[in-house]
Amino acid sequence: MKILNSALCVLRSAFIIFPVRILGIDPGSVTTGYGVIDYERGRLSLVDQGSISTPRGAELAERLGIIHEKLLAVIARTNPAAAAVETPFAGHNVKSLIQLSHARGVILLAASSARLEVFEYSPRSVKSAVVGYGGAEKEQVAKMVRMLLPGCATMKMAADATDALAIAICHAHTAGTAARLKVRA
Repeated sequence: MKILNSALCVLRSAFIIFPVRILGIDPGSVTTGYGVIDYERGRLSLVDQGSISTPRGAELAERLGIIHEKLLAVIARTNPAAAAVETPFAGHNVKSLIQLSHARGVILLAASSARLEVFEYSPRSVKSAVVGYGGAEKEQVAKMVRMLLPGCATMKMAADATDALAIAICHAHTAGTAARLKVRA
C-alpha cells in the first residue's frame, strides 16, 4: 500500500494537481514588470501584479538596487515557488542590452537568494505559449492574458505587468506539459 501511495503522489505531482505559485518577471532597467499567478489543474488565477519603477535620471547602480529591494519585497509578500524570467532578444542597441543584462542579473540574484527555482523563456516562446503564435503583437498578448486570468478583464495593468503575467502563464503551460511528458516517458 505504501508503494501505491508513493506512486500516486509522484503521479499527482507530475500532473501538477497541487497549486503552484509562479512569479513572472519582465526585466527592465527603468521599469520591471512582475505578475504572480496560481496554477492548479490547468486553471490560472491572479495573485498580484504590478511594476517596479525607478527614477529615470538615476544612476544605474541606484536603479538596480531599487529593483532588487522591491523584487525581494514582492517575493516575501507573495511567496512563489518558482520564478519565470524573459530572456533578452538581440534587437536592442548595445547600451540598452547591457543595462537590461544588469537588471536581469539583480533579478536572478533576488530569485536565487529567495531560493526560487528560476526558469527562462524567450519572447517568442512566451508569445507562442500565450497566444499560439510566436510573432504575436503585444496587444494580442495583453488581450489573451486578460482572457486567461479571471478577474483581469477590467483591471488596470501596466504593459510591463501584463508581459510579466504572460511569462508566468508561459511557465505554467510549459511546466505542465513537461510534467505530463515525464509521466509518459
